[in-house]
Amino acid sequence: MKKILFCGAIIVLIFAISPLLSAQVAIIPKPAKITILEGKFTLHKYTTLFFDQTNPELKRVIDLFRIFLKGPLGAEINYSPKKTESGYIELTLDSTVLNKDGYVLRVTPAKIEIKARSAAGAFYAFQTLRQMLPAEIENQTAVQKSWEIPAVEIEDSPRFEYRGFMLDVARHFQPVEVLKRYVDLLSFYKINNLHLHLTDDQGWRIEIKKYPKLQQISAWRKESMVGHSEDKPRKYDGIRHGGYYSQEQLKDLVSYAQEHFITIIPEIELPGHSTAALAAYPELTCFPRTFEVTPDYGVFEDVYCTRESTFTFLEDVLSEVVEIFPGRMIHIGGDECPKTRWKTCPSCQQRIQQEKLKDENELQSYFIKRIQKFLNGKGRNIIGWDEIMEGGLAPGATLMYWRTWLGDKHIAEAARADFKIIMSPLDPLYFNLYENEERVITPLAYPGLIPLNKVYNYNPVPVQLTGKDAQNIIGVQANLWSEYVTDGQSAEYMTFPRACALAEIGWSSDESKNYDDFIRRLKINTKHLDELHVNYSKYFLK
Repeated sequence: MKKILFCGAIIVLIFAISPLLSAQVAIIPKPAKITILEGKFTLHKYTTLFFDQTNPELKRVIDLFRIFLKGPLGAEINYSPKKTESGYIELTLDSTVLNKDGYVLRVTPAKIEIKARSAAGAFYAFQTLRQMLPAEIENQTAVQKSWEIPAVEIEDSPRFEYRGFMLDVARHFQPVEVLKRYVDLLSFYKINNLHLHLTDDQGWRIEIKKYPKLQQISAWRKESMVGHSEDKPRKYDGIRHGGYYSQEQLKDLVSYAQEHFITIIPEIELPGHSTAALAAYPELTCFPRTFEVTPDYGVFEDVYCTRESTFTFLEDVLSEVVEIFPGRMIHIGGDECPKTRWKTCPSCQQRIQQEKLKDENELQSYFIKRIQKFLNGKGRNIIGWDEIMEGGLAPGATLMYWRTWLGDKHIAEAARADFKIIMSPLDPLYFNLYENEERVITPLAYPGLIPLNKVYNYNPVPVQLTGKDAQNIIGVQANLWSEYVTDGQSAEYMTFPRACALAEIGWSSDESKNYDDFIRRLKINTKHLDELHVNYSKYFLK
């Protein structure tokens, strides 16, 4: 007992006599286990790197770290063919590290040792090191002879394999530079999936070479709504808006994200939210007429028909999509699809009879299963919003749960049926809702309030689930829909620091979470965001 008290006193003493040390150990997301040691490691241009240089993935991680340090140190730190007595960083792959994204980090005054099971774990270890360095290191023009890292020992691994963020670029197009900045910022907090909502009623953002009118027509609308969609009368700005990403731009983005251990997940919305595509190819709907890419927000009754020609179009589109995005999952939407047109469409009613379906809900299930089978044939799996459960769901699909008002019961049923589920509920993970009550200082947002503490305290695993069933909750994702998010600066404000809380939900155990401690770390950690000129909300500082 005396030994325990003595050790505890030493740790308290270290923090008491070294406030700078305490300030620098403000890691987000919170590591699984952290022990403060005495002293610090001094990083300078003579520091060497020792690792297996025949491993290209490890070299890629090391090179990113070297490039990051080159500006602050005024020179690149060098590789070493062998360990020196001190002043080096050693990185090794170790199969005893339990999780593929896990790592063990030990910093002493003499050296830094990193053990990881994979290159991804090594990357996350370096993000932890980066957060322990003074925030000024983010300023690439702030050259110093040396930088100090507190001595610590960390054993760390994530709670969930899927840690995601969705950016809606269909409602408001964002340049590639904004997407790459999101890759930088999300990976800093160990988020490993960036879901891009590429198509919707208000715009089509991906080049499909077989269907050029998707670029010429579907990617542009004549104007955008000003104010909330509930405003009467609605107002518009009269300014043409749009854009799309070429396949080469997206391949470059995918490559950039891979370097940061982020998977880009594309979403091609179907069978609903398809007005933009119908504006270019109206024959794809049940009752063809002239459509325009709409500036309005909502749910529209004209959706993809179930004719063979529609499936040909979608399979052609998805064939090009899978050539751009190598990740194993493709998001196919599936949400908010009205069945009104299908109920009176001769082709759809004939399909129901031919396939011996009960109703239009089962017709949607047929639609989803058919797309799923096609993508499975391409070596991919599908993700869909939780409406894809309606009418029955094919094995192998991953659900993305968003309809908070339905409660957790049907999600628990899906988990017990052995479906994989990503929790992404509107409340509290829709970041397009207001972040604080002082709306005058916030960009225009969707009505409703999702404060930081509500995000942080969310537990993605429903209380009804235990054991193997609970393991079918594979991750968590926040979404930023962009009806009212018009540019990168507004997007950053709505995203951060709520994305920091999201990171902790996805990485840290629920038992280890403490909101007061999170805010303490956040106040220190966001100094890095200050140096990176991130336009984050500072409401939590009040």
